[in-house]
Amino acid sequence: MHTSDKIYPKYKPSNFESKWVKEWQIADLFQNIAGTEIKDRGSIIYLLYAFAYPSGSGLHVGHVEPQTALDILARYYRMIGKKVFFPVGWDAFGLPAENYAVKTGVHPSITTKKAIRNFKKQVKRIGISYDWCTELSTCDTNYYKWTQWIFLELLKKGLAYKKKASANWCPSCQTVLANEQVIKKTIKGMDLQVCERCESEVLQKKLDQWFFKITKYKDELLKDLEKVDWPQATKEQQRNWIGRKEGININYKLKNIDHSITCFTTRPETNFGATFIVLAPEHDLIKSIIKGKYDDVISNGVKAKIIKYVEQYKKKTGEERMLERRNKTGVDTTLKAINILNSKDMPIWVSDFVLSTFGTGAVVGVPGHDKRDFEFAKKFELPVVRVVSENARRGPIVSIDEVQENQGVIINSDFLNGLNVSEAKDVIIDYIEKIGCGKRAISYNLRDWGISRQRYWGAPIPIVYDREGVAHPVKEEHLPWKLPEDVVDFIPKGQPPLEQSIELKERTERLYGKGWRPEYETMDTFVDSSWYYLRYVDVNNNDTFASKERINSFLPVDFYMIGAEHIVLHLLYSRFFTKFLRDNKYLSFDEPFKKMRHQGMILGPDGKKMSKSKGNVITPDQVIKKYGADTLRVYEMFMGPIDSDKPWNELSVQGVYRFLTRVWSLVIPYMNQKGVNSKAKDVVEDDIERKLNHLIKKVSKDIELLKFNTSIAAMMKYVNEWEKATKYGIFISEKNVLDFLKLLAPFAPFITEQLYHLVSHDAKSVHESLWPKYDRSVSLSDVSIIPIQVNGKHRGQIILKVENMPSNERDLLKEAKKVIGRYLPNKNVKKVIYIPGKIINFVT
Repeated sequence: MHTSDKIYPKYKPSNFESKWVKEWQIADLFQNIAGTEIKDRGSIIYLLYAFAYPSGSGLHVGHVEPQTALDILARYYRMIGKKVFFPVGWDAFGLPAENYAVKTGVHPSITTKKAIRNFKKQVKRIGISYDWCTELSTCDTNYYKWTQWIFLELLKKGLAYKKKASANWCPSCQTVLANEQVIKKTIKGMDLQVCERCESEVLQKKLDQWFFKITKYKDELLKDLEKVDWPQATKEQQRNWIGRKEGININYKLKNIDHSITCFTTRPETNFGATFIVLAPEHDLIKSIIKGKYDDVISNGVKAKIIKYVEQYKKKTGEERMLERRNKTGVDTTLKAINILNSKDMPIWVSDFVLSTFGTGAVVGVPGHDKRDFEFAKKFELPVVRVVSENARRGPIVSIDEVQENQGVIINSDFLNGLNVSEAKDVIIDYIEKIGCGKRAISYNLRDWGISRQRYWGAPIPIVYDREGVAHPVKEEHLPWKLPEDVVDFIPKGQPPLEQSIELKERTERLYGKGWRPEYETMDTFVDSSWYYLRYVDVNNNDTFASKERINSFLPVDFYMIGAEHIVLHLLYSRFFTKFLRDNKYLSFDEPFKKMRHQGMILGPDGKKMSKSKGNVITPDQVIKKYGADTLRVYEMFMGPIDSDKPWNELSVQGVYRFLTRVWSLVIPYMNQKGVNSKAKDVVEDDIERKLNHLIKKVSKDIELLKFNTSIAAMMKYVNEWEKATKYGIFISEKNVLDFLKLLAPFAPFITEQLYHLVSHDAKSVHESLWPKYDRSVSLSDVSIIPIQVNGKHRGQIILKVENMPSNERDLLKEAKKVIGRYLPNKNVKKVIYIPGKIINFVT
């Protein structure tokens, strides 16, 4: 390391921060940890930052927060003797780069590489100590080769398949969207489903798509949440997404027709109050009606209404469907089902109020005890029956506020009367199963993962089709199945852009035969980002996605920092891949991320989410130029708890800069003055040493608990005490100075590196030094500090070892007058207020 440093009397980060970026790079600090021999997994700690998308606009201050938090952990754990694996990579495929290519005409590979270069420069300037030997990018062939290999492995095991299914379709981006890429937006009081990228209204479209059978692991994905240290809210969102519901499938016979309808319900105890059934437009019975199977019992007029309703449903926009679900539209089929419990007729309706993807696509309506059912019943004047009573209510239900959805006592239900809801549920399920009209069932919200995308900038799906249109896997020796570079028009006009590629078609026919064609769709970028944590440990392996030896040495991830926006699908998909690869003996653990936390959002100075349109965006570059990278890092960690949203405050940034300036001013004198001249030297220095010892314990504990803001607050408090000591002419020991710099080093790596070398002349980096040790034998109780006031104003303090404490009050007051004598010239002391061990106040 560089040690011949010029001494700068004033703190000016631009004098040395860039220098240390270069010095660390030359010294290869923290590099190639994965290439070293690891004998003990316990000596390794794997820290992971969520895969960053390298946008052309560069880093924003929101990126800085989680990366700095992890960097503090990385630097701390190295200093306490851990081998820290802290990899870095880029989630480089996806719509933003492609949309930019559409806008500018520049190929996405060019803009992506440029963005990555800019990101790397910014990340290094901030001082993030990544292991750059691990760097990977999802758009590199040596990465997506293994993404394609995973696809083929899933295909071999029957967990990748193709089928026609409804998908979220963005008419502007002209591609399928994952559920997580669809967001809600309120327009004119209505909640609409829109594309997260362009905010166009999302439609439902039937398409041939490739799927991964994630539902195979649905129960394990639920159960294994108990194995991980994640925020409870995150676990709950995972549970809700999987949506496991226990209930019963009840078969309802149709009146005068040899047919039955199966409805799944989680509340069979209310079924004495069931008064109608509603079918989704895609339900098989509706299809049979349209085909004419029941023309003998359904009039032409009713059939025509059903056909018209279904056709209109298919053509409706997402906004119209959302509105009609709220307003409850539908058509009475005039068919009736029989309520098996009371033999009453229940009219059968068709309505987009019911989703075909939920349960069986058929819902039994109990309007007295479900608000959505009540709205439908009131709209079409269907009966409402109360069968659950709370607080002895028994009268008719006339408004939605009276709908009883909670616990209560069963009424109007024959043999269930008098039972509470939970008791009645078990009784009715047993009864329905006994009479052969239903069976216990479990329903899930989770659906298989549709991975087909009709875009260019993604990993090509490794499938080719023979002359009969039968799908075949690309042979493993042909991987990577490269993304063709001869596509020039990236705008999908209803067809995937890859269809334009002559090279891709010629390659397919050359390798597989005349008349064969390639798959033209690319994979959802969630596929790329759902296994990257595995590749990090063996990025240069050309024989497998990662060796078992490396996997066993480094994985699973010890700590993952990720934004709250990715807590559902990304985590779910990563867990799915882990379990699949475990089942196929490629790894031996169940969960990829042992511990995970979320960073909060850095808001603009106006307290709103940063955006260019609002003009409230703060960039790291502008902060670094004015105050330096250390100020940026320390400020973002000092703003508040890591998981909370926090508004930017320029005055607070200046406050952090002043703090670092004070540290600089306190340490610089150690270059040329180490002597002392004060009677209080031994006491003051002992006191400061005890406080530093307490600080070591505090900062060490807080870092591991991610309480970075309180660590910084404690260091600021210590600096205040240090400054007080200098007023006595005290220069604390060089060891104490260096120990303080070590505590500050993970937070402010540049200033501490500079000062550490100036004071110690050590050839090694402060970041390679050992973390200070807390000494339990050192206690603040050995020192008594008594503030001294004159007329209520603080004028000084007595700092005495307990064994040197004056034996009587008169001697103590005499010592106190010596300390603040200049505040008492020619003044008569009228009164002395002394609270033993607490305070002395001279009143003149």
